[in-house]
Amino acid sequence: MKPTPIKQEIVDRLVSELGIQDFAKATIREVKQVAAKAEEASGVEYIKMEMGIPGLPAARVGVEAQVRALQQGIASQYPDIQGYPELKRQASRFVKAFIDVDIRPEGCVPVCGSMQGAFASFLTCSQADKKKDTVLFIDPGFPVQKMQLQVQGVKYLTFDVYDYRGDKLRQKLESYLAQGNICAIIYSNPNNPSWICFTDQELRIIGELATKYDTIIMEDLAYFAMDFRQDLSRPFQPPYQPSVAHYTDNYMLLISGSKAFSYAGERIGVVCISDKLFHRHYPDLAARYEGLPFGLVFSTRMLYALSSGTSHSAQYALCEMFRAACDGEYNFRDDIKVYGERAHRLKEIFLRHNFYVVYDRDLDQPIADGFYFTIGYPGMTSGQLARNLMYYGVSAICLVTTGSHQEGLRVCTSFIKDHQYDQLEERMAIFAENYPI
Repeated sequence: MKPTPIKQEIVDRLVSELGIQDFAKATIREVKQVAAKAEEASGVEYIKMEMGIPGLPAARVGVEAQVRALQQGIASQYPDIQGYPELKRQASRFVKAFIDVDIRPEGCVPVCGSMQGAFASFLTCSQADKKKDTVLFIDPGFPVQKMQLQVQGVKYLTFDVYDYRGDKLRQKLESYLAQGNICAIIYSNPNNPSWICFTDQELRIIGELATKYDTIIMEDLAYFAMDFRQDLSRPFQPPYQPSVAHYTDNYMLLISGSKAFSYAGERIGVVCISDKLFHRHYPDLAARYEGLPFGLVFSTRMLYALSSGTSHSAQYALCEMFRAACDGEYNFRDDIKVYGERAHRLKEIFLRHNFYVVYDRDLDQPIADGFYFTIGYPGMTSGQLARNLMYYGVSAICLVTTGSHQEGLRVCTSFIKDHQYDQLEERMAIFAENYPI
């Protein structure tokens, strides 16, 4: 075998020191730590693909609005638990402009990022009906959301959607919903980590079953409008961001400022609750929370108890980003489409050297190029591939940690630098030579 760019003993020692027993189950933080320490010990730059963190500057229109708000003294004032009224109005406009769905401003509630939005949504959904005590994940998905349920002591079930696309999704979902214990279904669209995008047919199936079985859909739109196969960034005109909201009234949309606007550090997003669900009275919630409807339980009980509101100045930032996007003054897609361009170049390199894309299609269409994609290598398990790539100065996480049953890795494009394409080409050429198929 040809020598690897990083000496194997360096990586092996670090893995041992960190107590990682099975590299297939290594967390993002553990993989990151091994890569950072191996880079320091070897002096060889790592191509870091494990962290799903925005790698672009924050949207200037948001920064300027937040600075103005701070200069005007907003930091000394508690935010309204329901949210800054103008942000709620602009969030309602944003949903109409880019999803073509009508939600009144009262149902658009600011949260400390979609992480907090999901946490509060899980709390509310899991308490709405005592007979429904389980959340269903359409996986692969964001591992921390399962940790949130573990913290709350709420049960969950999962299945890997890989073999259940299109019409097959209906029977699979119904097999869970028919049991009568599912309070909510959660998925991301586009999907972290696979970057699959549900079709309108699949969203219709999810929506129809949500109505039939009275189950709430938590649609995580962290990667809003980032299916770069089409331009979803033109306000109030098609094509729109696909959403289950067109097919049921039982939905909560989690819209994050982190990726579409590169505003991750300020922990800002909105949860948009359908008008019907916002005003719905669940007997079990009413008994526990003084007769309040679902939406007010979410805001005045769950969010109030968690953080007493959302960063006041960050609400002004998101408000202005939404407004500028709706008014056609700011095209957020132009800022973030570089992720798709990076994915295209990276895929070409991996495919040229015997790798394959694991989640490779949305039914009859090739997968989009975007923030993430998935790779596998013939004859290697996820853990073997992830560890072997560490010797070549490439770090990524295994799909098994995301609820996938496929052998492979998640690749994130956010931190790729221009000079690293040549590095990856050289290193993967050696990898393919050392592991011929």
